[in-house]
Amino acid sequence: MVLAYLFAQLTLWARGMPGGLLVLGSANVDESLRGYLTKYDCSSADINPIGGISKTDLKNFIQYCLENFQLTALRSIMSAPPTAELEPLVDGQVAQTDEADMGMTYAELSIYGKLRKIAKAGPYSMFCKLINMWKEICTPREVASKVKHFFRMYSVNRHKMTTLTPSYHAENYSPDDNRFDLRPFLYNTSWSWQFRCIDKQVSKLEKKEGISVVEDVD
Repeated sequence: MVLAYLFAQLTLWARGMPGGLLVLGSANVDESLRGYLTKYDCSSADINPIGGISKTDLKNFIQYCLENFQLTALRSIMSAPPTAELEPLVDGQVAQTDEADMGMTYAELSIYGKLRKIAKAGPYSMFCKLINMWKEICTPREVASKVKHFFRMYSVNRHKMTTLTPSYHAENYSPDDNRFDLRPFLYNTSWSWQFRCIDKQVSKLEKKEGISVVEDVD
């Protein structure tokens, strides 16, 4: 980012033109909430056009442009696996992907983010909602593992929210700490009480086969 800002200042100067250029960021709302970014590096910019937009909405928008404006170059973007490109290629193929690094898919992350940010769900409330939402694809224990992983990463990286680049906000789903999200940025990363409640509920559910609904309390 030091080089990005250097070029932003020198590009016009080298051409004898006045003024300077703005540096644009490219972290989406899901990555920011999860903390999947480097503080003062890829998260540093003057403006982030997609900082308040989820990965799911971005992909839908790209697909819309592809279908309605015949922008065929977007096909390669849609088919390419999301990657930070931090590791060398292996036999010409991408060896590192964002979803593998994060330990969750972007589809899952969008759901976690909306439940946390819009529904104000804590670990236990999110678990209660997801065991019903994902009852056809995940066991309660698998849901518990996913929720715990998200909240550990959310709390460990929460400090990054205080330095996010300003972005355009068109919906309630926004991780912009300084302007929209007024919750604290320091959490007990073990979430001991909440995770213990989740574990107790998992044990109860595993003893009751066929259960589909659990009380939703925080």
